[in-house]
Amino acid sequence: MKSQTLMLAENQFLETERLFLRPVTLADAEDMYEYASDDETTKYVFETHTSLEDTKENLAKYFLSKPLGNYGIVLRVNQKMIGTIDLRVNEDHRKAEMGYTLNKAYWGQGYTTEAAAELIRLAFEKLELNRVEAIHDSRNPASGRVMAKIGMIKEAVLRDVVIIKGDVATNVVYGVTKEDYCKSQEK
Repeated sequence: MKSQTLMLAENQFLETERLFLRPVTLADAEDMYEYASDDETTKYVFETHTSLEDTKENLAKYFLSKPLGNYGIVLRVNQKMIGTIDLRVNEDHRKAEMGYTLNKAYWGQGYTTEAAAELIRLAFEKLELNRVEAIHDSRNPASGRVMAKIGMIKEAVLRDVVIIKGDVATNVVYGVTKEDYCKSQEK
């Protein structure tokens, strides 16, 4: 059987009806800076970028140094990168954690749900994982709605578990198993 690492390498380019999911490059810096410099977009996920150089540093650190499983969310219609989504695979336990960020100009249009559903399909149909989980800040219920739409089940609330930008935050954990996914595909 192929390793999940090899399978991720073979699936670096994915397509959905409206999106391309592809590796992030330094050429995406301006598109990423557009949303990464916005306090509302980054409020629950990472430190707001203060310059284009800051964005380039973060691209190099988080996306270019370990590209497998990290995708830019790119509109098919105009090739604009509007966000990122990643699948952090733990091969030993055949599971992954998913995370995503989307430019607020594109919120509420189903793009994150579309991209996340494609990564769930990849996780269970190609990588043959047993589980995918995701965590969101309890103050960001829209992220939890995306998780529910792709078949994830709310499993836990971890009270006062992390500090995000100086605030103590509660995380909500969602998960979906291969069995859950297979049952949903039968419907």
